[in-house]
Amino acid sequence: MFDVNTQKDLISTLENILLSIQLIQDRFSSIKSSDDFFDTKTGLEHLDSISMRLIAIGEGFKNIDKLTSHQLLEQYNEIEWRGIKGIRDKLSHHYFDIDSEVIFDICDTKLEELLTVTNKILSDIKIES
Repeated sequence: MFDVNTQKDLISTLENILLSIQLIQDRFSSIKSSDDFFDTKTGLEHLDSISMRLIAIGEGFKNIDKLTSHQLLEQYNEIEWRGIKGIRDKLSHHYFDIDSEVIFDICDTKLEELLTVTNKILSDIKIES
């Protein structure tokens, strides 16, 4: 479906996204509410690092869309790709307006499904090679 160079770029980007998801999950494991992000210096560091990784994930999926002329992600419609790419824009351009409740909700309710679907996309691309 994709040429060899595009396939390599997709695999690399997806592997980086998976690493970011896993790092977020690790850092989020001690967070039990959105208030935990502000209760300690470590909580605030987790909020910052999670936000940065969410930016990287959104950017990664934007790049995947460009590489595939918006054809790949639409095959996996269980994920709201527009929202993932949109949170990247919001965090990048309005960093001082970060809503810890939104970040908490993403980590608590959306990340596991994103991990599953990203693994599926990566597996599907590797099978095609």
